[in-house]
Amino acid sequence: MSRQEAHPQGDPPLRLEQVVADLHRDDRLSAADCRRLAGVNIGSVHPLVFLAEQKLPDAARPGQILDMPALLAWLGERAGQQVYEIDPLKINVGEVAEVMSRAFAERHRILAVEVHPDEVVVASAEPWRRDWQDNLEHVARRPVRCVLADPRAIQRYSREFYTMARSVRGAGAQGTAPSGSGVTNLEQMLELGSMKELDANDQHVVSIVDWLLQYAFEQRASDIHVEPRREQGHVRFRIDGVLHTVYELPTPVCAAMTSRIKILGRMDVAEKRRPQDGRLKTRSPAGGEIELRLSTLPTAFGEKLVMRIFDPEVLQKSFEELGLADEDLARWHAMTDSGNGIVLVTGPTGSGKTTTLYSTLRQLATDEVNVCTIEDPIEMVEPAFNQMQVNHGIDLDFSTGVRTLLRQDPDIIMVGEIRDLETAEMAVQAALTGHLVLSTLHTNDSPSSLSRLLELGVPAYLIRATVRGIMSQRLVRMLCPDCKAPAAPDPEAWRELTAPRELPLPETIARPVGCKRCRETGYLGRRGIYEVLVMTPALQHLVTARLDSSKIRHVALEEGMQSLRMSGAARVARGETTMEEVMRVAPAVER
Repeated sequence: MSRQEAHPQGDPPLRLEQVVADLHRDDRLSAADCRRLAGVNIGSVHPLVFLAEQKLPDAARPGQILDMPALLAWLGERAGQQVYEIDPLKINVGEVAEVMSRAFAERHRILAVEVHPDEVVVASAEPWRRDWQDNLEHVARRPVRCVLADPRAIQRYSREFYTMARSVRGAGAQGTAPSGSGVTNLEQMLELGSMKELDANDQHVVSIVDWLLQYAFEQRASDIHVEPRREQGHVRFRIDGVLHTVYELPTPVCAAMTSRIKILGRMDVAEKRRPQDGRLKTRSPAGGEIELRLSTLPTAFGEKLVMRIFDPEVLQKSFEELGLADEDLARWHAMTDSGNGIVLVTGPTGSGKTTTLYSTLRQLATDEVNVCTIEDPIEMVEPAFNQMQVNHGIDLDFSTGVRTLLRQDPDIIMVGEIRDLETAEMAVQAALTGHLVLSTLHTNDSPSSLSRLLELGVPAYLIRATVRGIMSQRLVRMLCPDCKAPAAPDPEAWRELTAPRELPLPETIARPVGCKRCRETGYLGRRGIYEVLVMTPALQHLVTARLDSSKIRHVALEEGMQSLRMSGAARVARGETTMEEVMRVAPAVER
């Protein structure tokens, strides 16, 4: 008798005593553990959930336990079913919620996870129960393929998916149904074209916004994009620097979501023709306070909204957690401990400049010094700083703010960004009068920052006198420690990565694989790579009105500076990331 024949279709749900007996029969559970579990009453708890919580030793794998992945793999092999990991980022919630009713899904403890023209994939934790399959195939008009999934995930996502779909349908009905039309189907409503504006405070819209925010926090998203299109709006999350589409919404619902968030951010809801900025505070599922920076943009089909998520825990990381260590950290400390002058951090938006500045200021802000900042906006309120917000409505910009701060007897000043000559001149004046000024510039690398200052109009002699150093940085995705695998390096790619230097080729590197923890991407989290340029006398001599950035870079490399790609190459050699990832984010070095 085959394993599948031992549990013919139509059997009752899994029972603990039967699962324990089968595990013992397959040499996965010891006789002693079987006796200990005999007669245990687990009530309505699923047998796999109960066994996973017991953390019993796996008799077939010494040193391992029978956790949920092990139990699912065993049961999947026994039942001849694929084990399916429910990843909400890859599931079309609207489609799967239309396959069957919520009551049907909850009664049979199943959940549709994929909808294709030729089949529907349904996740279940009861591999031998098929009493629902004929009915579902008849309604769906296509065959059903069963897969095995964690019963806890089925229960959780059934609740979340159907709640979200119901809220979207409810919001759509509120905004599209003409009075007395009798139309109840969402698709029919959209076809009618009678698009009434939704109430942003409608309970359905509130539920959608709450769900998306909590979901974004759980998925470690750094940005949420709400993008209107002609028929369907898109919601995308940026996770580890890469955008993922997580939901599609009817355009009226998308507009109502944007209005709801604008209300929370105290923005002008009636104004949809010009860009606006705002911010709001909320709480993560764990209870921590999280701030979101809001930005709207008028597009052809409505307002596009981007929410940047600022988690205070991220801004409070140590230098080691950021990835700044060893020689680069020593050079950074040498620049910031000088007591006066200008220290710059450069890089594109989202490269971690703010986090680096906050971490530095937190170390410098002792009781003996006065630390003042002028920011746009204030990313995080820090008790150790005196922080001022730029307000263009009353002509309080960076240059005016620095001029004001100089009258406040500061020791250290942080300027959010040097954008124009006036701000640069005020920063130079502050540095010349004995203050330490930290700020940011948007340039590709450290040497080009000197050219940028010259282009703004700062004289070369003032740059030589005030700039203590520049650090350029990027964030690269780190390989997931649970699934990365060794690989042989490509010599040609390694030469391109480390040019113009010729660093020895590592024997092995690591490559991404993909697992449950990293959502099959192979990457988990991001760390910084850095290029720290200290203004030595040799480099100061090269700062002239006809500055040559390539010459600056050449001398700096001879004096020990690591380029961004060389910093990334060190991480590749340690098996922390890949050459493709470093070359994706770090610019090529001029030869």
